[in-house]
Amino acid sequence: MFSKPTKVPIRGAVVLITGAGSGIGRLMALGAAERGAKGVVVWAHKERDAKSVATEIKDLHPRVKVSGYAVDVTDSERVKEVATVVLAEQGRVDILINNAGIVTGKDFLDITDDEVQRTLAVNTISHFKTTREFLPGMLERDRGSIVTVASAAGLVGVAKQSDYNASKFGAVGFAQSLRAELRHKGSKVHTLLYCPYYISTGMFDGVKTKFPLLLPILSPQKIAKQILDAIEAGIQMKVAPPIVRLVQLMQPFPVPFVDEVLQFFGINSTMDEFKGKKPRPA
Repeated sequence: MFSKPTKVPIRGAVVLITGAGSGIGRLMALGAAERGAKGVVVWAHKERDAKSVATEIKDLHPRVKVSGYAVDVTDSERVKEVATVVLAEQGRVDILINNAGIVTGKDFLDITDDEVQRTLAVNTISHFKTTREFLPGMLERDRGSIVTVASAAGLVGVAKQSDYNASKFGAVGFAQSLRAELRHKGSKVHTLLYCPYYISTGMFDGVKTKFPLLLPILSPQKIAKQILDAIEAGIQMKVAPPIVRLVQLMQPFPVPFVDEVLQFFGINSTMDEFKGKKPRPA
C-alpha cells in the first residue's frame, strides 16, 4: 500500500532556510512569509546578507517573527550555537530547508584538495549538521519537514563537475536514506528531495543549454515556488524540468547508450563557458 503524503502547511510554521542571503534561498524566505509562516529564520554566509533579507521580510510582513544569522554551515560549533539561539527564540523549527551550496566548475585536475573538501562540506556534510539540530524536535512532535535542495547533478555525472557531482550525489543519498529511516520508524516527519537543472541565480553564470525548450535554464522565482508548493503538497521527490526524470529511467541501459543520449542533449558541454560566482555558500 502506498502511504498518503504528509502535507506540511507553511501557514503557522517556523521555517529555517540555509543559504538564504540571495537567490532561491532569499525567495523561499520571502515566499514562506507571504504564505503565513509564523517565523522565518534566515541563515547566510555573510551577516549583512542575513540581516538584509530579514529586514526585507520584516518590512513586508511585520507580523512574522524574523531573524537573520551569519552561519558557516560547515562549522559544527557555529551551527549548534545558532541552532540553540533559534530554538530559544522561536520555540521550534517546523521546516528546515537545506539550500546552501557552492560550485567550482573546474576540470578535475584543476580542483584543489581544499576546494573538494569545501564543496563536499557545504553541499553534503552540512545537511547532517543542520538536520541533527532540528530533527529531534520534529520527531518529538511527530511533524515537520526536512528539505534537501540537491540538483540534477546528483542524478548523472557531468563534465567539469566532479566535485559538485560527488557532493550532490551525496545529498541525494542523504535525503533518500533519511526518508527510508523515518518511514521505517513510522514517523510522520516529511522529507523532500528537490533536484533542479541549472538555475539563473548567478551561481551557474555562463552555462549553456542545447535545447532550451526541453531543458531550460530555470528561473529562481519558479524554483522557489515549486519547493514551497511541494512541501505543502507532501511531495517527497521532485525534479525540474520533468524531462530530467529520464536520467533515472536510463540507469538500467548500457553505459555507451546513456553516454550517447547525454552527448545528444549537450549535457557535457553545458559548462564550457561557465563563469559562476566565487565558491562560497550563498
